[in-house]
Amino acid sequence: MSMSGISGKAPMWFWNWTSNITFINLSNNHIECNVSDIFLSSTVKVLDIANNSFYGPISTFLCQKKIRKNELEVLDASNNLLSGELSHCWKYWQSLIHLNLGSNNLVGRIPYSMGALVNLQALRLQNNSVYGDIPSSLKKCSNMRLIDMGDNHLSIIPLWIGEMTNLTVLRLRSSEFKGYIPQQICQLSSLRVLDLANNSLSGSIPNCLKNISAMTLPNSNVISFMYLNIYAENVRLVPKGNEMEYQENLKLVRLIDLSSNNLSGSIPAEISNLSKLRFLNLSRNHLMGKIPEKIGSMKELESVDLSRNHLSGKIPPSMSNLTFLSLLDLSYNNLSGTIPSSTQLQSFDALRYIGNPQLCGDPLPKSCTIEEQSLNKSPIGSVEDDSKNSSFYIGMGVGFAIGFWAICGALFFNRTWRHAYFRFADEIKDWIYVTTMIKMNHWKS
Repeated sequence: MSMSGISGKAPMWFWNWTSNITFINLSNNHIECNVSDIFLSSTVKVLDIANNSFYGPISTFLCQKKIRKNELEVLDASNNLLSGELSHCWKYWQSLIHLNLGSNNLVGRIPYSMGALVNLQALRLQNNSVYGDIPSSLKKCSNMRLIDMGDNHLSIIPLWIGEMTNLTVLRLRSSEFKGYIPQQICQLSSLRVLDLANNSLSGSIPNCLKNISAMTLPNSNVISFMYLNIYAENVRLVPKGNEMEYQENLKLVRLIDLSSNNLSGSIPAEISNLSKLRFLNLSRNHLMGKIPEKIGSMKELESVDLSRNHLSGKIPPSMSNLTFLSLLDLSYNNLSGTIPSSTQLQSFDALRYIGNPQLCGDPLPKSCTIEEQSLNKSPIGSVEDDSKNSSFYIGMGVGFAIGFWAICGALFFNRTWRHAYFRFADEIKDWIYVTTMIKMNHWKS
């Protein structure tokens, strides 16, 4: 009964009527109901009440005795008015595979007892007021493929996260995380979405990100986020500056978003090994150094945002190879030189390059001087100029030597020229002597 325009309260008889039903979908309506009134028989496998007005403490639903023998595998109660703390009754829900309690009014800590959900593949608590640490008991959920805890008030990214080797989507954006990005994240070889944007993370970007093989290999093992073709996970991401909802196409996304943190250091050159990455956002940090020279080898890239950092040097010529690029933002850095010529790079608005005073060339209004253009030339040009100068001086030396020995050789082998030369030299010597004596007599007188 999804998107049926149903409004008002759900009558009690409705829940008794569902006693022999395995799939209940009431999502996207205007139903008002106290969550404690929900009754589930042991036959129900899927309960989707998302996008309604269900209200009341979540614990009154999870801990009621009449549904403790449930076999529920999918519970989606997102985008409702549920309140209170997450309960400690998770031992009664061990059949759960997909759990979505996002966008409610939940508070408190994530209970350690959630580690009892050993079959869980997707955990979504986004957009609540949950705070504190992520409990280490969750590493018992070894089948976990999707974690979304964005828009909360959490503390640090745990080191044990690297043990969840089946994790495919990790969305922790806007959750007040502090500290460093743990190196253990690089052990998540199946990771396709890493969204840590808008936190207070510091330190450098781990150069071991190249070990995330799901971002380097083709789609050989496509992961589906569907449950029996009747329920699909959806995740909201910001791939090109605007938030978008991904559902069935989530399996095709390859994204790293570390924007709006306090990250420093350089962009690791090893990031260029992530040849299947499609969306890269490192904007609004304190990154320094150069853009990796081999970034052009990441030919699947559709979006690159490196704006508002302290990057310097030239824009790598290899960026001309990014033919799928539909968004590029390099604004407000310290980049210099000429923007490389390519259909892609010149197609973007000048606003994507502004804030780099030493940058020039189309599409910026600032034209490059001859000196700036020469700085962007390959070293081959300077080598050619040096070789020309060297050839000139070498030619002068050879010419002098040839001329000198030509004259000396002629005098040596030609007797007439040799006698004439010495006779001419004697005459010059006599003329200098006479002239000198005349001047001396003149001075004496």
